[in-house]
Amino acid sequence: MPILRLAAITDEFSPDLDVALDAMAAAGVAGVELRTLGGRNIVDLTDREVDRACVAVATRDMTIVSIASPLLKCVLPEAPTLDPLVQRDTFGSSYTFADQPRLTDRVFAIARKTAAPVIRVFSYWRTIDPEACAPQIVAALTSLADRARDEGVTIGLENEHACNVGTGDESGRLLASLDHSALGLIWDPANALVLGETPYPDGYRHVPIVRMVHVHAKDCRVIDHVPVWGPLGEMDVDWGGQLSALQRDGYSGWVSLETHWSGPRGDKLEASVVCARMLQRLVSANDPGAQPGAEDVC
Repeated sequence: MPILRLAAITDEFSPDLDVALDAMAAAGVAGVELRTLGGRNIVDLTDREVDRACVAVATRDMTIVSIASPLLKCVLPEAPTLDPLVQRDTFGSSYTFADQPRLTDRVFAIARKTAAPVIRVFSYWRTIDPEACAPQIVAALTSLADRARDEGVTIGLENEHACNVGTGDESGRLLASLDHSALGLIWDPANALVLGETPYPDGYRHVPIVRMVHVHAKDCRVIDHVPVWGPLGEMDVDWGGQLSALQRDGYSGWVSLETHWSGPRGDKLEASVVCARMLQRLVSANDPGAQPGAEDVC
């Protein structure tokens, strides 16, 4: 069975990339996912700033595994009314439908510069009738995947609770309608939980493991449709079962921490270190080849 490899979205640790990378490395996290740096979305950085980020990662013998882009995280024109029950986190990505061609060019350029194998995308802000948006979503993803195939990268559609494809069931149906070699799923169990699905085992069984290209790890419980984020492994996602299933089923991608929790003292760096250590312990517990005490590596 493959050993699960750990990554993290850097700004969940700190907006300062050097601070984030040092904390990640100390916690046994070798994969780097780029979303915002210094409070600015990755698509808004200059080439020189992207180059500096690449050097910072390389000098620590870490690997850029994904560009967490904001593509298709916008309102789809002439779609049904937006769902009033969902929260919409932008993470520095308040872009419009009209911005998408420009953002697409920039994201692919950044993927080339960083050699990131996966580009994260979405499925437009969630409406009261997500299924009605399916044709436009499929068309947009097909265009992105065609370009990704030519560029030698993979488009990873994240199941995002604030977007039209948010659960395992919705993800499975979308993937079944679009069988493309350069398109896969970024599986986020907590996002599925927010929409009322039991992510593992229920949501997970809808997604073919061969289409799963990346995994996001965070944890929460849901109160009145609102996620309350908390320490990974202590909330309502069955992370022990989920990680065990990923390893059992031969998942070969990265498990990337996306903490969201602000920690007991409002310190995101502390919260992310706590969650990274728990993720490390859970992964070690599912590794039959791990030596005793391996979970304390960090």
